This record gives sequence, structure tokens and C-alpha cells, in this order.
Amino acid sequence: MSRRAECERKTSETQISAALDLDGSGRCEVATGLPFFDHMLDVMFRHALIDVDLRASGDLQVDGHHTVEDTGLCLGEALDAALADRRGITRFGSSLVPMDESLAEVAIDISGRPFLGYVVELEPEPLGNFEPALARDFFQALANRAGLTMHVELKRGGGVHHGLEAVFKAVGRALKTAVSTDPRVKDIPSTKGSI
Repeated sequence: MSRRAECERKTSETQISAALDLDGSGRCEVATGLPFFDHMLDVMFRHALIDVDLRASGDLQVDGHHTVEDTGLCLGEALDAALADRRGITRFGSSLVPMDESLAEVAIDISGRPFLGYVVELEPEPLGNFEPALARDFFQALANRAGLTMHVELKRGGGVHHGLEAVFKAVGRALKTAVSTDPRVKDIPSTKGSI
């Protein structure tokens, strides 16, 4: 069964198209107009082993918020569609990822109940045209549309680049486990019979 999906989102602020394959190899082709954000999406999906093709254009002359949030919404919608009824998935995933002086911990439950716990304290130092606070906007939108319970904590900070890179890598590693299938799981992994 194919676990691929696409999403298109067009508003007066952004135009986004995304395609993903949950059973890929981590190939990522991304262009959002925010080079640091592109880099973070690349490391996240590379470590999740999810193939992604994403093109986004937005009102970056205002700031990056609309582009980042709408990218999260579009990717979350595609992730939700690719997971279908969730039959056979592992459902839970967690990771602890170092990036030199930084250390991030993430736990994900593909629960159908959107929640983001986000404890990431970094200096508000911009990385090119990307504000570090926008990472929370992305993860909130992703969790909302994909129905994820997600706890993200930067346990040790350090530099802004390394701190955020540890976070995105940790999300990718946790997502890799959560979306993976287990041949022993024949049904939907919930005592309710649905997610």
C-alpha cells in the first residue's frame, strides 16, 4: 500500500505545494525562500527517512511567519493523508539528539489529538531571514494538521543554529519511528479501534 500524499495550499499570503512519501529514503527537495528553514526541513526529513518535495512562496517582505506556518499546515495535511487510518504503524516515537554543545529530546504520539509542548529557549538571533521563534509556529501547525501529540525540549542550548538543528533532527528521528510500520501490528494501534 502506498503511503504517499500531496497537498496544495493557496491563500492571499502564500502558495505552497508539498508531496511526501513515508517509505522513502530521506530525499528532500525544498524551496521556501527561507534558506535556514530549508536546511532545517532537509535535516528533519532526511533523518525521518521521508521523501519530500516542497515549494513555497509567501509574503516574505512582511516576515516569515505566514510561509513557515502554512508550510507546517500543508506538510501536516499531507502527513495525515499518507498515514490514512494509521493501521499497522508504530504510533509512538522518541529521540535524544546531540548537536555538539546542544541536546534535544522529542516524543511523538500519532494520537489524533493535536498538542505541542515546546520548551526551547534560545537567543532571538536571526539566522539569515529566519527568526528562531518561527520554529514553534511550524511545529504547532504540523501537530495541528497531522493530529500529533508532540513534546519538544532543548535540554542544552548553546548556539542558535546548533540548538534548532538538534531540535529538527530529533523531531525527524522520532517521526521516523512513529510512522514506521510493524508487521506484527495488524490493526489500528489503539484500544479504541481508531485514531
